Amino acid sequence: MLGEPFPARAWGAEHLTVAERAAKALDAGSDQFGGEQCPEVIVELVRSGRVTEERVDESVRRLLREKFTLGLFENPYVDLDRAEETVGAGEFTALGEAARRRSLTVLTNHGLPPLEGRPNLYVRGISEQVAAAYGNVVADPVDRDLAVLRLRTPHEERPGLFESFFHSGSPPFPEDELKEILRLLDAVPTLVCVNLERPAVLPEIAATAAALVADYGTSDTALLDVAFGRARAQGRLPFELPRSMAAVEASRPDAPDDTEDPVFPYGHGLNL
Repeated sequence: MLGEPFPARAWGAEHLTVAERAAKALDAGSDQFGGEQCPEVIVELVRSGRVTEERVDESVRRLLREKFTLGLFENPYVDLDRAEETVGAGEFTALGEAARRRSLTVLTNHGLPPLEGRPNLYVRGISEQVAAAYGNVVADPVDRDLAVLRLRTPHEERPGLFESFFHSGSPPFPEDELKEILRLLDAVPTLVCVNLERPAVLPEIAATAAALVADYGTSDTALLDVAFGRARAQGRLPFELPRSMAAVEASRPDAPDDTEDPVFPYGHGLNL
């Protein structure tokens, strides 16, 4: 994939042949296989009698029905004028921005300072241009009324172009990065927003930040609107946040939200 070897995984069916795995998927109701171009496997299954032509026709009918429903046969081309009326329309954009604000999840609030007028803001990981619309951006955290820190999802860098698109590996922050974060949190009251495209281990940050917020892909403007009381964060955690990597390793791999004594359970969320 993308010029790099990326072998398929059988996920519990390693003892079966490739054809047997395909038959198992068809028995489960699959209508198509993604990422592969191996029609000879299905041909082999039909010729051997393991899969009937009627079963193949069943999948073909379902797939074609969807295409007919979408009008891909009668009118397969996009109407550019109508598309411009819909794509990026102000009404839809406003709804999306409102959803972004509501999706923010407040994990802790240990006494976030009230923000009125134009406070002095020290920001890291946030556009200074965006922050300047809310307060006076200062270069030294000592001069701030509040520090605002945005963090990426903890992950390990992986080699290869394809795997670099995804974040995987150990969920705690690297030790050096964590020490730098905690130095700021110990020095000044800080609103921390961590991106959670996957669960993270962050008990030290949760205990030290003036407030800790989780986002799942939102804007600096949405975060600052919530911080300044212009919007309400209503999000809830879609997964628990474990207390340590040891707790992750001791949990069952086939059961969600079962680590011992998580810092935040599934569904947690406060009001800011």
